[in-house]
Amino acid sequence: MTNTYIIKCGTILTFDPMDPVRHHECILVEGGRIIQIAPEAEFSLIECERIDATDKVVMPGLINSHHHFYSSLVTGLGKAAPSADFNEVLQNLWWRLDKKLLAEDNYISAMVSILTAIRKGTTTIIDHHASPFAITGSLSQIAKAVTETGIRASLAYEVSDRDGEAKCAEGIAENADWIRTCHMQGGNQLRGLFGMHAAFTLGDKTLDTVATLVQELGCGTHIHAAEADSDEQYNLKHYGLRVAHRLDSFGLINPLSILAHGVYLDDDELELIGNRGAAIVTNPQSNLNNAVGIANLVNMQERGICIGLGTDAMTVNMLEELRVAMWAQHLRQANPTAAFMEVASTLLFNNPAIAQKYWGEGHGQLVQGAAADLIFVDYDPHTPLNNETWIGHVIYGISQAAVDSTIVGGKFLMWNRELLLDIDEAEIKAKSRELAGKLWERF
Repeated sequence: MTNTYIIKCGTILTFDPMDPVRHHECILVEGGRIIQIAPEAEFSLIECERIDATDKVVMPGLINSHHHFYSSLVTGLGKAAPSADFNEVLQNLWWRLDKKLLAEDNYISAMVSILTAIRKGTTTIIDHHASPFAITGSLSQIAKAVTETGIRASLAYEVSDRDGEAKCAEGIAENADWIRTCHMQGGNQLRGLFGMHAAFTLGDKTLDTVATLVQELGCGTHIHAAEADSDEQYNLKHYGLRVAHRLDSFGLINPLSILAHGVYLDDDELELIGNRGAAIVTNPQSNLNNAVGIANLVNMQERGICIGLGTDAMTVNMLEELRVAMWAQHLRQANPTAAFMEVASTLLFNNPAIAQKYWGEGHGQLVQGAAADLIFVDYDPHTPLNNETWIGHVIYGISQAAVDSTIVGGKFLMWNRELLLDIDEAEIKAKSRELAGKLWERF
């Protein structure tokens, strides 16, 4: 595809709440950005390629606000012991797995996850990484996969005290070095947050060290917060504070921060988070899978919190995650009509708002001046699709349709369901199977 082109004949969903559906209009893309959305007649004098999107919905590339690339190699693993609660899930599976990851695993797991994300229309991923015995350079290894595939990603290393002082210090350094690298290199593809695992695996000394660097670097934080009640109980028992209050006492909740899960945050904590301007990212499939509970999105929304949607690596399919979030909230609220907009907003409005803090105005929307991150979905609606019905179409219809094409920064990464990358996908998957087999043996 050329650098300048016009997308015509598709139904455009902008994710702009003021003007969500555009019929019979075209999108002019130039230099990786959306120059104009207007009727085709306004582009009659422009000589460039025309791309036909007939019978397709053209919408923003989707955003995943909490993910773990490193978990890709666990698919099918059956060696973990049965777990009775969330802490045992961590001890029997994830903390055993991450200790066995090698540098090559970090790269290949990210690559596999990203290629699948492109096929599912996800173009921006906010990741949270852990590999305690392959820390230094791990974020650069993941960044290599991001760069080669062409998506956008924010990376963070999951600092924890659980593997000793040396590993903790190495994780802190990895975050700081990566954020400095992002500041130095600039560009519009890679970003960094200061990652931490969770308050119950972090002592005060570590939080104090991280807080000093967060202030120095002017960055946000990315941490699991009150995913299970055990997180809250541990912090109350050992520090006399609930999770959010303890993090805030070190200045670790700021407008650029992401708190993942938040299932057991109480009202005072939610008020605090709302006042700090931080985001909570809900991950319903993971929460259901781990039997920790269902976050009360209605309560969070009432306190003005920006609630994003992540997958916690359960999937890279954001529309699948959105549907599960809807059913989970119906159960949580004991009301089959509750929380429709609270849930829909997580993916359609709030994930873009979160990403705009790092990538700038318009990210995650099809509006003039925004980055041309778009997807085509094979969807010819059989009922009216307009400003009143479009969200229902996304949840109940578009979510069941195939992504045809994926574009990031104006560049087609996938066209007509075929990847256009200079990457041998079969070779990547063969390598992934090889490394996964070795990882499972070590596990």
